[in-house]
Amino acid sequence: MSFNRDFFVALFFLVLSGVMFLATFQLPEPMFGQMSSAVWPRTILIPLAILSFVLLIISQRQSADDEEPRRGFGEWLTYYKNPLLCFGLFFLFLVTMPVLGMLLGGLAYVFLTLSVLGGWAPRQIGLHAVITAVFVIGMWAIFTQLLGVFLPEGTILRVF
Repeated sequence: MSFNRDFFVALFFLVLSGVMFLATFQLPEPMFGQMSSAVWPRTILIPLAILSFVLLIISQRQSADDEEPRRGFGEWLTYYKNPLLCFGLFFLFLVTMPVLGMLLGGLAYVFLTLSVLGGWAPRQIGLHAVITAVFVIGMWAIFTQLLGVFLPEGTILRVF
């Protein structure tokens, strides 16, 4: 049995899934015959546990020779540049949420993320703008207009 990084990640998520699944039994029962509030958390936790178990099995099949070589900090930053940029943009999205709201902040976040990852050529920027507008405005409309969910408005644009 080899203990590599994937083994510990899989073990962590298996334990986390188990603890959170047990916590769903503490959720209050719904009133008026509605769907239980534990349905959606369990719907996410079960596939997470299954995928974690698969990762645990795969990590045991991997030999010690397959491990990635050690990198310096500069190489590590270069290797993980895209995920770090995405997390940074998401952090900015969360910080600016009180001012921009969900609609404007979502438009800015999705457009910037697509452009940072996909490039800044004029044709790509147009494509990113169309994708952003269709999906962000579409999802915003579904949640606010059809489902009646109140999303953060922000101080710049008051929709309701």
